[in-house]
Amino acid sequence: MMDWGILFFVNSILFGIGLAMDAFSVSMANGLNEPEMDRKKELLIAGAFGVFQTLMPLIGWVLVHTAMNTFQQIQKFIPWIALILLCWIGGKMIAEGVQSRKEAQPESAAPAAEAKGPDAVKPAAKLGLWALFVQAVATSIDALSVGFTIAEYDFSHALVETVIIGVVTFIISYAGIRIGKKFGTRLSGKASILGGVILILIGVEIFVTHL
Repeated sequence: MMDWGILFFVNSILFGIGLAMDAFSVSMANGLNEPEMDRKKELLIAGAFGVFQTLMPLIGWVLVHTAMNTFQQIQKFIPWIALILLCWIGGKMIAEGVQSRKEAQPESAAPAAEAKGPDAVKPAAKLGLWALFVQAVATSIDALSVGFTIAEYDFSHALVETVIIGVVTFIISYAGIRIGKKFGTRLSGKASILGGVILILIGVEIFVTHL
């Protein structure tokens, strides 16, 4: 039977840190894109990443114990799904950033535009619930594979480990949002484009590392 010793908890925390890196980067991109985000939304985003990072390994564990063939069939599509979802969201953010900068270009005959200066931009589109759901799925879907690595755990150990992973992800994601907001304020309208590029790069990284 699996021991409840300190090593179990240390390993779970380290596992959580490793798995949370994609969520951290996406959270930072969200902060870049929406530097005026309020505290409630920050907690919602970090919570969404934490919840999905908890559920995915647990689902993987269940699949290993109940439907190994199904798990193996799903596993080969994980990098493709993550790549497509993150490229879609990232491309959308880039398009919105480019469009907002075009619309904000000052005209010589418009004194209001001159007053605002060349860097004035239309606010980037805010992250909606559907986009947040897609991000949370895309950054956590590769954690399904974690269910295979903890297949020897009983349910109670698997549950505790996945909850620890989720809590670690929540903390790291929240930190990512705060960091992104700080730089997003400085980057003005370029933030949406940079955030989109970050998401696409994360998608490519997940895809390449799983090939």
